[in-house]
Amino acid sequence: MAKQEIIDKVNRLLTEEFEIDAALLTPEASLKDDLEIDSLDFVDIVVLIDSEFGFKPQTEDMKKVKTLQDFYDFIEQHA
Repeated sequence: MAKQEIIDKVNRLLTEEFEIDAALLTPEASLKDDLEIDSLDFVDIVVLIDSEFGFKPQTEDMKKVKTLQDFYDFIEQHA
């Protein structure tokens, strides 16, 4: 899957599923501080990753994902 395709899909999921303003979706945005994604949201994100990208991330792996760029890179490495 191409990097831009991953970025587009992740951004679409965040705007549609979590109602995050698309203007906030910059690579340096902090998932917790800027996008206000909490621990319960991360559970939903794991389910979405599994259904959209075909793999189920481990909790320990997701703890390393701090920014939106980290999230894009994580998907790219595992998809």
